[in-house]
Amino acid sequence: MSKLKIMSVFGTRPEAIKMAPLVKELGEREEIQSICCVTAQHREMLDSVLQVFSLTPDWDLNIMTPRQTLSTITSKCLLGMDEAIETLQPDMILVHGDTSTTFAGALSAFYHKVPVGHVEAGLRTYDKYSPYPEEMNRKLVTAIADLYFCPTENNRQNLLREGVEKGVFVTGNTVIDALKTTVQKDFNFTTKILNQLPYDREKIVLVTCHRRENYGQPMTQIMTALRRLAEDHPDVELVYPVHLSPVVQEAARTYLGGHPRIHLIDPLSADEMHNLMARCYLVMTDSGGLQEEAPALGKPVLVLRRETERPEAVAAGTVQLAGVEEETIYQMGHTLLTDQEAYGKMAHAVNPYGDGFACRRIADAILWHFGRGERPEDFRG
Repeated sequence: MSKLKIMSVFGTRPEAIKMAPLVKELGEREEIQSICCVTAQHREMLDSVLQVFSLTPDWDLNIMTPRQTLSTITSKCLLGMDEAIETLQPDMILVHGDTSTTFAGALSAFYHKVPVGHVEAGLRTYDKYSPYPEEMNRKLVTAIADLYFCPTENNRQNLLREGVEKGVFVTGNTVIDALKTTVQKDFNFTTKILNQLPYDREKIVLVTCHRRENYGQPMTQIMTALRRLAEDHPDVELVYPVHLSPVVQEAARTYLGGHPRIHLIDPLSADEMHNLMARCYLVMTDSGGLQEEAPALGKPVLVLRRETERPEAVAAGTVQLAGVEEETIYQMGHTLLTDQEAYGKMAHAVNPYGDGFACRRIADAILWHFGRGERPEDFRG
């Protein structure tokens, strides 16, 4: 019996972190030929993850251009995927999450009548413009996909409410699998300042802020609140790996630059980010992935958004929704920096996102789909 050709398609740093352990798991199965196809929607940040996980793509679309738009990303992905699919002839294409690469990869697979597996399926905010364009991307992929790999039971319930019943699996989140590889007690950072931070004496606050829906006034309010927290708490140091977006770079320099305890640094590799997260005191972020990673490391998270498609962590108590208003963000940050009881409740809450075996369940589910194995048991958080 010939091997199944399973092609994993991704193009951004967050996708790569979550797909890398899956690509490797698939490659270890005798029944599967694991094919890695990258779009390079984010070139530099993608490459750093590939290096960390020692992954060499079998196909690289290399689509990134300066100041690219959603339309150029999607169209270049579609055109590039035509040649990749026709050449490699995959039996199934896996896409992850909710990026423009995800949507274009799934749509291209549909055009070629190749089955689609959606990793991290079933996340919803029910506001098509927040997060933008992610919410619509994932809903469109749901309409195309054949297999759905949901991180949590809540994600499965979202799909059931939309009438999706077949091919749905609860697997846990693959990012927990990735953390098992990257976090190390004796890790040495290549970013010099990170080796010099007083982790045992000061409260290190890890910050990320980059989402499109936060451009403009929301980002101004977020960063103003962050600066106030640094100014009012002498035992706090903020570390902000600044996204490469020119909009984000300009805002960070304007509102956070020049403060001795605010460190604006270049984007970090996946292993550096994970190890910084493991050593920090608190995470303040508008990222999706960090809402899953930080709780697995016992770190409270304040989400700098109006809503989250990851309500499980809010329900579990590991994450709080801080919104984008300056005073609310400041007060919630102040509470966690000064109230040990409030901090402890979040730090010791149970992480609902997985046990580190999501990739194994996904590989088993793919084999089951093709009649080559047993259906895996669902993850129960």
